[in-house]
Amino acid sequence: MSLIPSFFGSHRSNMLDPFSLEIWDPFKDFPFSSEPQFARETSALVNTRVDWKETPEAHVFKADLPGLNKEEVKVEIEDDRVLQISGERKVEKEEKKDTWHRVERSSGKFWRRFRLPENAKMDQIKAAMENGVLTVTVPKVEAKKPDVKAIEISG
Repeated sequence: MSLIPSFFGSHRSNMLDPFSLEIWDPFKDFPFSSEPQFARETSALVNTRVDWKETPEAHVFKADLPGLNKEEVKVEIEDDRVLQISGERKVEKEEKKDTWHRVERSSGKFWRRFRLPENAKMDQIKAAMENGVLTVTVPKVEAKKPDVKAIEISG
């Protein structure tokens, strides 16, 4: 029995009981919580983390895509300079004899888009996937060094 009543309704919570398995969910009574498909698709999009670093030679993108293989991921260039990483994580098949206690792994479609800078070599982009990490390497155009011409001083 809890000393603090629930904020949403008359149901009493036992969240302060150290032996309770109940965990307070602040979003439990919001309208979108009754739509698990919306929550799953949103989490798949939000959980696609991408790092973008620039080295002297290239722009390097790394995306965490655990549990996916390269056939489930697309890397595309749109509108000449937009890098798009997309794919879909399929929902695990349910067996009638299975009893699910918790579903936290995301499923659904995901995509991330990045506008590439002018110094990107669009025709030399490479992508590789290893251990659930997608690495996209976009080489950079070498910065042109200014031509220096010595002028003879007369006089």
